[in-house]
Amino acid sequence: MQFKIQTTKSQQFINITNKVAEAVRNSHVQDGIAVVYVPHTTAGVTINENADPDVVHDMITALNKAYPIYGEYLHIEGNSHAHIKASLMGSSCTVIIKDGKLMLGTWQGIYFCEFDGPRNREFYVKIISG
Repeated sequence: MQFKIQTTKSQQFINITNKVAEAVRNSHVQDGIAVVYVPHTTAGVTINENADPDVVHDMITALNKAYPIYGEYLHIEGNSHAHIKASLMGSSCTVIIKDGKLMLGTWQGIYFCEFDGPRNREFYVKIISG
């Protein structure tokens, strides 16, 4: 299942847990896995805390300290920091499906990670029964 997403900031984490859960519900799969895939080189996906929005802020702040927007990068487009951050987050994540629901921890959410926005983006969810 393909989902379109519009990012609104240069760097942001967007909670996509509900969209992934929707794909699981629509699949009618009770036990299996959900694979979330982001087909972009300057965006990624991660699972982290979804209760306190300060966590997302802190993650972006820490990533910017480690990989600042402006640095001694050679990439001519000027977005090397975004490529590095996207690689660190990864382009996919997998969540177990049990009894028709995502097996996420109490405080966990799935986040689309934008590092070179704002942009029109997309991500895919593949549900595998098993």
